[in-house]
Amino acid sequence: MLFVEGLAMLRQLIGQVQELLDLYGTPLPPPLPTAPLPYIFHHQPPTILAPPPQLHNDRWCYMDLEEKPSEDDCYDLVMRGGKFKMLGPPSKRSRKERKLPESPSNKTMEEEIWKEFPEDLHEAVIARLPVAAFFRFRSVCQKWNSLLTSNSFSLQCSQLPQPPQPWFYTRTHENVNTGAMYDPVAGKWHHPTAPAIPTKMIVLPVAAAGGLVCFLDIGHRSFYVCNPLTKSFKELKGRSVKVWSRVAVGMMSLNQSGYRIMWVGSDGEYEVYDSKTDTWTCPGNIPASVKLPLSLNFRSQAVTVDGWMYFLRSDPDGIVGYDVANGIWKQFTVPAPVHLSDQSLAECGGRIMLVGLLTKNAATCVCIWELQKMTLLWKEVDRMPNVWCLEFYGKHIKMSCLGNRGLLMLSLRSKMMNRLVTYDVFRKEWFKVPNCVLPHSRKRQWIACGTAFHPCLTAKA
Repeated sequence: MLFVEGLAMLRQLIGQVQELLDLYGTPLPPPLPTAPLPYIFHHQPPTILAPPPQLHNDRWCYMDLEEKPSEDDCYDLVMRGGKFKMLGPPSKRSRKERKLPESPSNKTMEEEIWKEFPEDLHEAVIARLPVAAFFRFRSVCQKWNSLLTSNSFSLQCSQLPQPPQPWFYTRTHENVNTGAMYDPVAGKWHHPTAPAIPTKMIVLPVAAAGGLVCFLDIGHRSFYVCNPLTKSFKELKGRSVKVWSRVAVGMMSLNQSGYRIMWVGSDGEYEVYDSKTDTWTCPGNIPASVKLPLSLNFRSQAVTVDGWMYFLRSDPDGIVGYDVANGIWKQFTVPAPVHLSDQSLAECGGRIMLVGLLTKNAATCVCIWELQKMTLLWKEVDRMPNVWCLEFYGKHIKMSCLGNRGLLMLSLRSKMMNRLVTYDVFRKEWFKVPNCVLPHSRKRQWIACGTAFHPCLTAKA
């Protein structure tokens, strides 16, 4: 019985092999001769099966594992000519060996494809380029150069958030006409080849708002407004009050469009310029509670907080504020810190700050204070690292604040030294600014004055 069962299983296996070979094209050898099964076992020599002939049209069958690729040690099952073989994992190839097959889609897109590129998407992409990169792209073609005058491109730029870090527009002693701009994100100086204001008079930056910078000539007669990036400029109308003495200047942007500029003299004269009406006006009057003369600190730039312009003053120490919309004046008496010099107002997130030099004996340090609204006192919040201050020991240092909005730029000078540093009020971090050097020159420029502005391609004077 065991022999009969074994022979039946052998016949079943031969049948399965026959089905497989019929399916994959390899012929079977001739079947074993069959005979009626006797009840008595007769021993016969085994029949040797000849190997199947090799065919030229061998067919391979691979299991499809590409739909679910994995990183484990799985293997591909391969069947060839009735034989089963396990292939090892595919070897890793370098990127050079895994090059995509060349096809028209992998080649450079043709000009016809660029013509079909949506214009609004094209402008949206360019509007999000860094400012410095945009000016390099302007030289590609006339169409890209004309984007600055496009209304749709201006709309794309207006929908973008304001850059978190301002730029600094400065004037140097060696190059008073053209100036230099510093990008704190890239840590790089940019040197315009043409003056921002096409005038023969020497004009200095005194205030800024948004992407515009306000200039005043050294004779205190004419005001100019300019976008330093696009050279869009405007000379403001003559003032109705003829004051040729030194004045303090402030500038603020309006929510919808336009800007306002305010100048104040020590004797109490002031005017406000509105870009919408293109006129100078003198709204309101200085009340008797505000002591005259104002004794303004002209080295300090004005700051704008919630529609108010604040100016630093002395005698008494403190600040004076003006509500531009309602024409209301206020005076705040705030005692100055002891041993303070070269102080200047700053603003950060609606907070009024003060930056200045503290000098005692031969030691000098830069300190930052914040105005406490409840007590009207200055509270020290930070100071320059002591390692940096050691460089100033025993030297007569003068300081100027070139930008006073969130990120401060300070110019520290002595007879043989001119250092530029920035201070991030939010992060309380100090950074050294690289020297301002003209292209193709090793001569360092000495910064005379400057102001901070937020680079904007579509801001128009």
